[in-house]
Amino acid sequence: MQQRAIGPFTASAIGLGCMNVSHAYGAPPPREDGVRLIQQAIDWGCTLLDTAALYGFGTNEMIVAEAIRGRRDEVVLCTKGGMAGVSFPDGVKRVIDGRPEAIRRNCEESLVRLGVDVIDVYYLHRWDKQIPIEESVGAMADLVRAGKVRALGLSEVSAATLRRAHAVHPIAAVQTEYSLWTRNPEIAVLQACRELGAAFVAFSPVARGFLGGELRGVDHLAADDIRRFMPRFSPEGFAANQHLQAPYEALAQEVGCTPAQLALAWLLHRDPIIIPLPGTQQLRHLAQNLAAADVVLSASHMARLDALINAQTVQGERYNAQNSREVDTENF
Repeated sequence: MQQRAIGPFTASAIGLGCMNVSHAYGAPPPREDGVRLIQQAIDWGCTLLDTAALYGFGTNEMIVAEAIRGRRDEVVLCTKGGMAGVSFPDGVKRVIDGRPEAIRRNCEESLVRLGVDVIDVYYLHRWDKQIPIEESVGAMADLVRAGKVRALGLSEVSAATLRRAHAVHPIAAVQTEYSLWTRNPEIAVLQACRELGAAFVAFSPVARGFLGGELRGVDHLAADDIRRFMPRFSPEGFAANQHLQAPYEALAQEVGCTPAQLALAWLLHRDPIIIPLPGTQQLRHLAQNLAAADVVLSASHMARLDALINAQTVQGERYNAQNSREVDTENF
């Protein structure tokens, strides 16, 4: 596996988003299967693991903890705070809270669930727009000084917010959705990362399965699958974009790789600061994803991909109105 830099660390060029083993895409696999998948990823050379306090309301971090027990030094361990599950009389709900006291509490709880003394990269999962970014990042910087966190990251922020945060404490990584069909980071965030020396960690690099070569419709998605609440995965939205799949898959066949590998290879070829972060529940997909690091694309392949799937050819927003308001998109 080729390596890429993320802050002070060197990690595999393709990471593993652990969310899928307990969160967001319908019924999760048995816990032991999630543990086994993460352990297999490490065995196959994947050294960047990403989780969050939000995922499974803490369950995901505990699965990661079990998977890395006795292997902590083999991985760059990343998790997120500032958005977590909070108990209310009618159940646990997702809450964005960027107050310093909330960030400190989230971090302490993550350390316990992960069973570690220090987190390698600690992300602000969402910027709480009611709290100045300087206050939230200032609290995260205190965690670095306390030896509980080694490096800081931000998720789903604009270039302007990134620069404000970086002025408080160096930002090692920015994590945002990026793929052929989600190009927002190309407006300004990628350039800001280059200038500031931050890695760009691309989540949903296979377009939440759209570019994986196996998703042919949305009727079978579980009722609680998060894609059901995304405009591009509404029946109308999916149908409007489905014409892109056949020529895209034909190009993958021409290259000699799977459609998912083509999506990951495109990101790797875009810029050496980019680390794709695919997630999966299946070992066969994991093996294919990690092998994408060996796929070589020509300049012609890159140009044809860019022309086929881009902001002009994809129809629909990536988030619904509520989730869009939670993302810092100004000068994205």
